[in-house]
Amino acid sequence: MSNRLNIPQLNSEIPRLGNRFSQFLGMTVLRLMGWRFEGNFPAHKKMVLAVAPHTSNWDFVIGLAVAFSLKLKISFFGKHSIFIPPFDRLLRRWGGIPIERSKAHGVVTQITNKIKSTDKMILCLSPEGTRSRIEKWKTGFLHIAHKADVPVFLVAFDYQKKKIIFGPDKKISADIESELLNVYSFYANVQAKFPDKVSCPLERQID
Repeated sequence: MSNRLNIPQLNSEIPRLGNRFSQFLGMTVLRLMGWRFEGNFPAHKKMVLAVAPHTSNWDFVIGLAVAFSLKLKISFFGKHSIFIPPFDRLLRRWGGIPIERSKAHGVVTQITNKIKSTDKMILCLSPEGTRSRIEKWKTGFLHIAHKADVPVFLVAFDYQKKKIIFGPDKKISADIESELLNVYSFYANVQAKFPDKVSCPLERQID
């Protein structure tokens, strides 16, 4: 099954989580939905993993299936309101980090410090920050990567090709706006689940 999915090999430095059953479950979900992997997974034990475009709750299902299939340990933000018993323990085990949006101003600093203080961490974020259409993506993931001095790894869910595309990984400069244009360029030709919810920058190739 792994050959049909084109599952990449992961470096031993990558943080891992899961067992044979969870891996089988993840691979089964991807196979039944017709998805395959494309590209290689970088050998960084600390990085920000940006996943886009995000227009549907199915993105979360596919994301979990990807993590299970790779036995990948990720960390991700979630509304504090969803971290309620009995689901909170499961979400935290899967890498969930509860945040309060009303106090989100200090999130970049908090998560930057957390990345710096840990030996291994893959922080998974959606650049859009919402399933709704927005005209400009949030830049928090770029600020976090720059301040923590870790690379950003771009991952795309292309619903037209049914591919999980592993794109480039790079260190982020202080010129955040320029870095955001590079991000737009990578996702410009990626088909979302609901294309009408994708913001304008993805509808054209950035020059």
